[in-house]
Amino acid sequence: MTDFKQLFTAFEHIKVGVIGDMMLDTYLWGHVERISPEAPVPVVTLDRRENRIGGAGNVALNLASLGARVTAFSVIGKDADGKELVVMLESSGIYTEYLARSESRITTNKARVMGRNQQMLRLDSETTTDLTTREEDELLGLLRAYLEKEKPQVIIFEDYNKGILTERVIREAVALCHRHQVITAVDPKRKNFFSYTGVTIFKPNLKEVREGLNILLEDIKLPTLRHIHEQLAEKMQHTISFITLSEKGVFYQKGEEFRQISSHIRNIADVSGAGDTVIAVASLVYAATGNANLMAEVANIAGGLVCEEVGTAAISRELLLHECGKLLGALV
Repeated sequence: MTDFKQLFTAFEHIKVGVIGDMMLDTYLWGHVERISPEAPVPVVTLDRRENRIGGAGNVALNLASLGARVTAFSVIGKDADGKELVVMLESSGIYTEYLARSESRITTNKARVMGRNQQMLRLDSETTTDLTTREEDELLGLLRAYLEKEKPQVIIFEDYNKGILTERVIREAVALCHRHQVITAVDPKRKNFFSYTGVTIFKPNLKEVREGLNILLEDIKLPTLRHIHEQLAEKMQHTISFITLSEKGVFYQKGEEFRQISSHIRNIADVSGAGDTVIAVASLVYAATGNANLMAEVANIAGGLVCEEVGTAAISRELLLHECGKLLGALV
């Protein structure tokens, strides 16, 4: 039987690096009382403004919330949003000394206008061009120094197609991790979907699988999911396929071990950031145990829990521990 208190305590000894698109999520909360006389759009009267850590930073935040020792890797702008992001990361216990700053890029900020607890508009400020060769050199040098000095257990690649995870960065970073015997996990996007050859955990969602393999996927059944794993494994030679299926739960396959796990009933408020939580939890559980089934079970619970919150939010360690004990108490 799994001792979940002992498992969660083990998280505190795991070092994790998160590399990818770090960003700010800005929420402009207000209320709507009338339609604009200038155009047929609602007028939102702002009540408050809130900044949250987003993108790859939200993965790092989830890891830190669970007690892991987390370091962020990215290239951000030398701007006010970049300074704000660094302050927020550091105040959350995330190490930022390996973040690179660029004069030619701006820090990604996704500003959401919220009225009546619903998103009414989103404004994105971002640079989406690939890193320059010099910026790639700097980022890879920082990762190399971290691996040699800190000897982490896991590196997570969090790709939002903003240009940080270029083909070269991915290829050389994965090779560095192999050399140092570090577990690698990736949350891919379509652009570099097949660039993550040889990673340990490959975690797309169903939409990303459809786009990456260019398939129509109507029937989500176990034989179909196993066939998807076979297609992915043939191209990528990875260790574990871990596919999130929205309301259908999750599927994993490691060698000949496979399973589809149903989702738990939740009051869904917002699915934003659920994938960030899932990969964070999955990576920690697998690093601590090497158990793919336990990884999938706990990550499935965590993904459902954060969907009960509006906007991106880190998982609560205490709540996840409670739910694991309640739902998986007899899990061997």
